[in-house]
Amino acid sequence: MEALFSGKVLSHGAVYHHYNKWSKSGEWKSMWVRLLDKHRNELDMSGVDLDGSHTAALRGGEEVGYQGRKKRKTTNALYLTDRQGLPIAMSSPKSGEHHDVHDIEKVIGDMFNDLEKSHIRVDGLFLNADAGFDCDALRGFLCEKEIIANICINKRRENADDIFVDDELYAERYSIERTNAWMDSFRTLLNRFDTTVANWTSWNYLAFAVLLLKKISRKQKKFKSLHFICIGQYVRSKCAISENMK
Repeated sequence: MEALFSGKVLSHGAVYHHYNKWSKSGEWKSMWVRLLDKHRNELDMSGVDLDGSHTAALRGGEEVGYQGRKKRKTTNALYLTDRQGLPIAMSSPKSGEHHDVHDIEKVIGDMFNDLEKSHIRVDGLFLNADAGFDCDALRGFLCEKEIIANICINKRRENADDIFVDDELYAERYSIERTNAWMDSFRTLLNRFDTTVANWTSWNYLAFAVLLLKKISRKQKKFKSLHFICIGQYVRSKCAISENMK
């Protein structure tokens, strides 16, 4: 801390004050939009996965409701990931009694708008989702956006003969389940302690940034290692040629 702040001692209250202020003003989301725009070439948009996640709200607060399956009060949010499993967008959180397709057209539309702010096109995407998202409203909206829906057919759906599901593509959906495990590694996201939606959403965007930057860092380290290996091989070959010429 001394190296970063010239010897000034920061209290936890000061840190929370600025975090809270930036959460209310939407700075953390703006940070993520700009970061995603800068590194959008690192994404694999050959397909995206959509899933919902309920987070236990231990202290109550905004957008908290009882979820029967979890048997506790939760907050529900939708997440969108690229083919690598990197989270790229999330919906505005809703109370836990809402199902995943509640007001789905507006929810997905807002998520796509956030991607477009990062200059990421959504037309032509292949989108995977489980049977919980199998509804005419979502399928129709995706069709309007020229997005190919690969949504598992709900057993309760009638007249599903004209709906095609690519099983091989759907099998790739495991990546978003892995992403859920990555997100759960952050204690603040595994259980919701913040009582305001703005603060809890900001933690999500911070986690998105950490996962993306880790990916970039590993890629750069791998590239440097390959670079040094190529240099070493080149030097050895030149030395061998010199020895043969003698």
